[in-house]
Amino acid sequence: MSETPDRLEAARLEKLAKIEALGLDPWGQRFDGHIAIEQAREQCPTEGGTDGATVRVAGRIMKWPKTGKLNFLHIQDYSGRIQLMLSQKDSSAETWSLLECLDLGDLIGVEGRLRVTNTGEKTIFVTQLVILCKSLAQPPEKFHGLQDKEQLLRQRYVDLIYSEGVLERMFKRLRIIDSIRQTLRGESFFEVETPVLHSIAGGAAARPFVTHHNALDIPLFLRIALELHLKRLMVGGIERVYEIGRVFRNEGVDSTHNPEFTMIELYQAYGDYNSMMDLAEKVISQAAIAANGTAIVPWGEKTIDFTPPYQRARYGDLFREHAGCDMHDTEAVAAVATKLHIATTGRHPDVIVNDVFEADRSCLCD
Repeated sequence: MSETPDRLEAARLEKLAKIEALGLDPWGQRFDGHIAIEQAREQCPTEGGTDGATVRVAGRIMKWPKTGKLNFLHIQDYSGRIQLMLSQKDSSAETWSLLECLDLGDLIGVEGRLRVTNTGEKTIFVTQLVILCKSLAQPPEKFHGLQDKEQLLRQRYVDLIYSEGVLERMFKRLRIIDSIRQTLRGESFFEVETPVLHSIAGGAAARPFVTHHNALDIPLFLRIALELHLKRLMVGGIERVYEIGRVFRNEGVDSTHNPEFTMIELYQAYGDYNSMMDLAEKVISQAAIAANGTAIVPWGEKTIDFTPPYQRARYGDLFREHAGCDMHDTEAVAAVATKLHIATTGRHPDVIVNDVFEADRSCLCD
């Protein structure tokens, strides 16, 4: 692989040198007093020609149709985008020299007045421009975004920056987890952290990652579930306990399986499966509201209403309806699995039952 920079990278390196020649630090510095772009947009006047507050924001340059002496840039932070306006007439020589060294993907900080343009665009009319970090990598092509799935999966930060909706999905996940914690706290559950290294691989039917503890000279396993230590805490007297943590399973990788993933397990003394159903309704409905602002969520051309109460059924009854046999009838389950092209040899019966239940039955032969 050649170490010589390509034409686009070489151009960015040249601009990097010019920034340094201006006596500026291209690799980041403090930019105090800035607010989220969403907050700035909320402070912007609603009528054109009216100056609003002076604000400081920071973000990445995402759009820039360069037009000579009058430039309109769009920058983005975690909360959204806003347009910037810089004119050569109203900028200092140093500011304009810095502007000419910037590219898409660069991180900048600005200070300026809020105003709505004649086209109705909320805009910051920039009076101060600061370079926060020069980007040497060329961003994805602006009209088609990030198309290389290999790059998307290996460089998730690029996916977050340039793929529409990905960052919002991440924030939804964070809101869901926060909502789960709040709901369980309201139900008097205690959150704990339990060991990741286990002396036995238990709590689920899965192949573990094996490691070695040098000081004790014993094999240890990365946990495949959270169950065992949580139940020990219950024995010790914590009557309502849960953990949200990473677990590790040394198995296949596909669109629904990852070798490490986040799991929640919770346990409650003096309750039964109906208690868990009640709790599940609260957790799920509140998480849906936290993530979307409503319990009614669009899904393709349909909507899902997460408002309780939910339909309740026994797993065994649903399995019989779905698979046409009793889940405890090992031979019958294996026969259905074979028809569905699900492997059975050397696999735990519970895993086979789960695979049969989750299988797409459109391929089932008579």
